[in-house]
Amino acid sequence: MKRLMPLLLLLPVVVVAGAQVRPPTPRPSQKMTITQTVGSTDISITYSRPLVKGRTIWGDAPATMAARAKGEATLDDQNQRKAGEPIVPWDHVWRAGANEATLFVVADDVLVNGQLLPAGRYSFHTIPTKDGNWTLIFNKDDGQWGSFSYDASKDALRVKAKAEMVPQSQEMLTYYFDPVTDDTATVNLRWEKVHVPFTVQVKDVVGATIGHLRTYIAAGKADDPGPTLNAALYAKSVKRNDEANAWFDQALKLNDAQIAAKETMQNDARKATILANMGRQQDAIAALDRAITVGKAAGADTSGLEKRSADWKAGKF
Repeated sequence: MKRLMPLLLLLPVVVVAGAQVRPPTPRPSQKMTITQTVGSTDISITYSRPLVKGRTIWGDAPATMAARAKGEATLDDQNQRKAGEPIVPWDHVWRAGANEATLFVVADDVLVNGQLLPAGRYSFHTIPTKDGNWTLIFNKDDGQWGSFSYDASKDALRVKAKAEMVPQSQEMLTYYFDPVTDDTATVNLRWEKVHVPFTVQVKDVVGATIGHLRTYIAAGKADDPGPTLNAALYAKSVKRNDEANAWFDQALKLNDAQIAAKETMQNDARKATILANMGRQQDAIAALDRAITVGKAAGADTSGLEKRSADWKAGKF
């Protein structure tokens, strides 16, 4: 048994009840996740970060290496590299990282360099080329190791991106988001002297946000008008009037139920806000004055509400 122990310690994978479990030991290529929110949509990339370490990263596959190739992905085998062979040979699928295939997750439908990528989880691969016209691949098999088992029939999207050579070498593979706008984020892949940018655009920021707000309301307490009011205010701000009106109505009903159970300055003031946004200005003023009365009876500071009441009575809503 003593002779077996060193061998057991070297095993990279332990099988437990039929599943592979990796030991929590450090890896040469460390794992990282980056997330960027565009509008209200999260875009995240999880990848392992190989280092250059003086190796040849990009290049043509020599004949001895090409002889091992049986398909697009079969040269993604950096642990089997011989001296002089590039880590990432041109014209073969690369995992765009190390260890597990890079994971690309989008919470909503997006456009990648103008092409539709539905919401979901994807393994992310690339086909690097000497002329810089790279192919980006988003594949539905999101749990594969590297690109060894890559199957093109499971691609959700292939899209072109233009790579460029830069003077400064990046030792550790890095992804970052920059620039970011109201509806887009540029994803940047940097390793050695190669830079590959591509744009991810949220297809419908407002529609996505309305969907997220429905989830937000459903996750809240059933008797709490706050989430519904917040959703209504956003919908009104982007002129989604049907949703805004429905949510204001619902928020008012929930708030009235709160007042009936226990009236406070806060729920009277909230009622005033709801009514004002519904265009019921006189009812809003009455609700605000009621909030002031209730607040004073409770010894609360009502100066802010009094200022608002004076403004509303002067027509300054």
